[in-house]
Amino acid sequence: MKVYIKNMVCNRCEMAVTKAFENLKLPLIALALGEATLSRTLSSGEKQGLAAALHALGFELLEDKTTQTIEKIKNRIIDLVHHQNDKLKVNFSTYLSGELGQDYSALSKLFSEVESMTIEHYFIAQKIERAKELLVYDELSLGQIAEQLNYSSVAHLSNQFKKVTGLTPTHFKKLKDKDRKQIDAL
Repeated sequence: MKVYIKNMVCNRCEMAVTKAFENLKLPLIALALGEATLSRTLSSGEKQGLAAALHALGFELLEDKTTQTIEKIKNRIIDLVHHQNDKLKVNFSTYLSGELGQDYSALSKLFSEVESMTIEHYFIAQKIERAKELLVYDELSLGQIAEQLNYSSVAHLSNQFKKVTGLTPTHFKKLKDKDRKQIDAL
């Protein structure tokens, strides 16, 4: 049995959710961003207990297919942008369609209807937040950041960064109060 969990965006989230399953003595087999695989179906009481435990940690148990699909899209994008540093081997729409086993145009339409933004805008927002994070760390040059985030050039990254934030990457780096957003708040 699989259950889907909203707001899982990082390894620490996985650790917290794993602990919740352990505390409830639920038969967890595998856990990935937004998705838990169990060895058996949960009773309604176990599901309610899990939902309450997850809610206390800032997560949400997803029941309907639409929210599950939206969360899968978000988790694939977050994983791609924040956890995979290798270049995307295929174009983004082919990647997402392959990961979810659904037609990209259907995914795109559903995402836009529910989230009031396109998948592409969400993807760009995640890339810009990752660029902000890397700029704050001050370990990579702007060229290295552009390459890591699969931008064709530094100019492309800079233009997109300014369009989203209103600032150039260099100006952002100089700010004392860096305006960054939590990944799951995008």
